[in-house]
Amino acid sequence: MHVSSQQRRPARKAALTIAAAVSLAITLSGCSSGADSEPGARGSKAPTASATGSAGQAQDSRCGGRSTDPEAAVTRSSDIDIDAPVEEVWDVHTDVEKWKEWQDAVLTIERLDSGTFSSTSRFRWTTPVPESDFAPADTLTITSSVQHVEPGRCVIWEGPAKGKAITIDRGTHLWVFTPTDKGTRVHTQESWDAPLLDALQGTDRDAVADMLGGGLDVWLQALKAEAEAPAN
Repeated sequence: MHVSSQQRRPARKAALTIAAAVSLAITLSGCSSGADSEPGARGSKAPTASATGSAGQAQDSRCGGRSTDPEAAVTRSSDIDIDAPVEEVWDVHTDVEKWKEWQDAVLTIERLDSGTFSSTSRFRWTTPVPESDFAPADTLTITSSVQHVEPGRCVIWEGPAKGKAITIDRGTHLWVFTPTDKGTRVHTQESWDAPLLDALQGTDRDAVADMLGGGLDVWLQALKAEAEAPAN
């Protein structure tokens, strides 16, 4: 996609606005800070993230043959080891109506279906976007539709994020849970599709990928803290 010099600056601002917002949200979700969630608890391995640009993706994991979009403008992946059985980690992660209890920036969340979390489940949630140099304060509404789920092993969902001034057409988010000798290894990867992101190149695209990866890392740390808490 060709962007003229006159177009590039506003396109860049808009794209970075999307990135800053969605790093709090679609990725998936503003979580508590590292100080609150004690990311170093129990000496488990901290998240390790890697990023790609528009071609390829950080790690090609799949769930039911589905994965994140390798052609998306931005992709990112991250992993963490959690000292808890995979069943407990899975239950914490897929009980979406309780996300608000352990993810500080989830303002509201509701299941749009009932019963067991399944491949037809949908949920809608909101997260705040603070004021920045690029845009005024906003609230993003994210509607996530599960594409495939294998209980205790993997889940993939996707959906748009919409605010007054910010829209991302589709965020696709994959989670894979693997039992280990000490508990569970969680792998997550995400892709963002939005026309404005196609205008980003070089360091701008790297900055957006860093925002996405940072959100994934914070989500994993919060999941770790919740799953390892004594009550679980």
